Amino acid sequence: MGLKEGLQRTRHRLAGGLSRLVPGVSEDAESLLEGVETLLLSADVGVEATERIMEYLKDRCSRRELGDPQLVYEALREEMLAILEPVSKPLALPYHGRPVPFVILMVGVNGAGKTTTIGKITRRFRREGWTVALAAGDTFRAAAVEQLKAWGERNEVPVTAHGSGADPAAVVFEALESAKARGTDILIVDTAGRLHSQTHLMDQLKKIRRVMGKIDPHAPHETLLVLDATTGQNAVAQVAQFQEAVGVSGLALTKMDGTAKGGIIFALAERFGIPVRFVGVGEQVGDLQVFTAGAFVEALLEAETP
Repeated sequence: MGLKEGLQRTRHRLAGGLSRLVPGVSEDAESLLEGVETLLLSADVGVEATERIMEYLKDRCSRRELGDPQLVYEALREEMLAILEPVSKPLALPYHGRPVPFVILMVGVNGAGKTTTIGKITRRFRREGWTVALAAGDTFRAAAVEQLKAWGERNEVPVTAHGSGADPAAVVFEALESAKARGTDILIVDTAGRLHSQTHLMDQLKKIRRVMGKIDPHAPHETLLVLDATTGQNAVAQVAQFQEAVGVSGLALTKMDGTAKGGIIFALAERFGIPVRFVGVGEQVGDLQVFTAGAFVEALLEAETP
């Protein structure tokens, strides 16, 4: 699925609303600005990012220019890009043959699509020529282990897994030792889905990080938080809690195709400034795309420009 198609619901709410709002209000700038602000908030762009965009719009466009749809769109495009470009940073992978694997720790709440995202990322890395191994650190659900094993078989990569109820830190330690011995480029660690408010499970993540440090003091090299974009502003609370508990170095937003609230990416960028690595716009493997600010903004606005 293409990015424009995947963002159709958010684009229809945001840019579609703008295309219906702008024409015919050239003599009522105040109504236009109020309408734009409402549209941004309804797309979950968030209060902070919306205020920033509105201030820029007022400064960039005179009252007369607000009646020109093209100028309004251009101003919105410029400031949206300004918000997203600082977080448009693809994951920087290591060189081949480094002495220890590059470890990616996957975290997130239940239902965010964490294990599926692991499978899709693994496929991408394999196609790029990297060797990959997986660690089934979600030992609370037998189904999660089986799902990860299925992805491992599909992508032809080894999976380290213990029985249900095993210590996740022990699984990760074994997986990292094994990947290091084999000279594997990348180790991706699955973890149990947890609510950001579950302190004991957050402590378990900290333990996993400590255990990794016994083999490689720099591991994990990436802590990737998977967020379900359909949850809207709740994603802000999730990022805050995971950032405090274990530190987050990258974000992956899934299910962007299933929501009209894809504007949450602006709220997260403005509030946290954490790099957005991937966006998911469909169920197919290729629908998990590397995030690029320019392509994302164009997908939201260009097709609906009057």
